[in-house]
Amino acid sequence: MFGCLVAGRLVQAAPQQVAEDKFVFDLPDYENINHVVVFMLGTIPFPEGMGGSVYFCYPDQSGMAVWQLLGFVTNEKPSAIFKISGLKSGKGSQHPFGAMNLPQTPTVAQIGISVELLENLAQQTPVASAAVSSVDSFTEAPEELIPRYENFQRRLTQNPLFWKT
Repeated sequence: MFGCLVAGRLVQAAPQQVAEDKFVFDLPDYENINHVVVFMLGTIPFPEGMGGSVYFCYPDQSGMAVWQLLGFVTNEKPSAIFKISGLKSGKGSQHPFGAMNLPQTPTVAQIGISVELLENLAQQTPVASAAVSSVDSFTEAPEELIPRYENFQRRLTQNPLFWKT
């Protein structure tokens, strides 16, 4: 149902199911991860009115699990990119994985997905630093390049070999 991707690593498409409505992916060597992508595989949709809260869990200095809400995925929003590099020193938040006692290893973090009602997802507040830059910031950058490209075209028209000098 879910997949998890870290740049430079193989896709994880088989989470550990720790409860009927809870799934966990292990993230070895998490200190070297900046972003993580969580997505639905497209094989099984959420039941009507349901979605998935996405949590990041890492061991604190004493080895205790610290869970932070990153965001969510739904049938209408089947994937999300989360920045986790700044979360490794933050405070934990309320989470549905509390009584599970999932094993913690000092260099392994986890991504947890909890299947919940959409109305509950709408009331949750993810940690602000997990948000990834909006698409607007990516579309604004090319606009800055237009004057440079126009200048390049003008110079090329005046002298087709200008770039060789």
